[in-house]
Amino acid sequence: SINELLKSGNIEDRLKQVNADDFIDRNKVDIPYQLFEKSYNSKNILVTGAGGSIGSELTKQLLNLKPKKLILLDHNEFALYSIEKFIREYDSNIDVIPCLGTIIDLSLIEKIMDDHKIEVVIHAAAYKHVPLVEYNPIDGFKNNVVGTNNLVATCIKKKIDRFILVSTDKAVHSENIMGASKRISEIIVQEAAKQNKVTNFAIVRFGNVIGSSGSVIPLFREQIFRGGPVTVTDENMTRYFMSISEASQLVLLAGSYGSEGEIFILDMGKPIRIIDLAKNMIQVYGFTEKNQSNPDGDIEIKIT
Repeated sequence: SINELLKSGNIEDRLKQVNADDFIDRNKVDIPYQLFEKSYNSKNILVTGAGGSIGSELTKQLLNLKPKKLILLDHNEFALYSIEKFIREYDSNIDVIPCLGTIIDLSLIEKIMDDHKIEVVIHAAAYKHVPLVEYNPIDGFKNNVVGTNNLVATCIKKKIDRFILVSTDKAVHSENIMGASKRISEIIVQEAAKQNKVTNFAIVRFGNVIGSSGSVIPLFREQIFRGGPVTVTDENMTRYFMSISEASQLVLLAGSYGSEGEIFILDMGKPIRIIDLAKNMIQVYGFTEKNQSNPDGDIEIKIT
């Protein structure tokens, strides 16, 4: 009530933070750590793209499994600094090595594998934003395909125990360059698994990770706070959504199961209509939709 808010002094302390996960219209999937703990406990683990939204969450989940050493590779200096700082504050006893560089640099990959006696590689580094990769197809291809090939070849050469590729549902019947590049990455892993029986290979396909960088929730939030309009590509567009923690647990579970380049996919329930998501977000943030039946509303939804 107003009285409570006035009495409490700091209004922010009384308000619930809106979490991106709240917009997933189903029960959250929680996978017990015991199912995959032995594959990562006391291991030297390399996470590529460790500063990204998926990579950093994977790194945080790995902390619960007590790895021997965590090697974090990313070409974004601030992102790498942020995740390293988080780990050191979380547990100063964990041996964490930040490596600033790119998966396109084959000599760097080989040096990391040798210097740190890597046993497990979790490959989350990728350019994943569809329009940006359309504008930059060569760099997208180099990073997503050549980078993956560098890692896979080095894993076989160095007899690494386990390799997990983070892929995307856009690799299925891909209609864009990003999806095609990720499908080629999958094929590289699958072919390597056929020809090699030392390294265990697994592939995990994500749906849309809600709240991750470049996803629709941060975009809608920004548009709402700017006063609108909220832009939706098509009225009938639907997407499957999963949370960052679900996605990361799936990677770790699949990585412990996979051995022959199998593709793992999380059952994400029913698809969500993007226009319904936009309407829900407008309401949750305390505004009303501006439309023909409500011309005095706050935020308009524009179909682009």
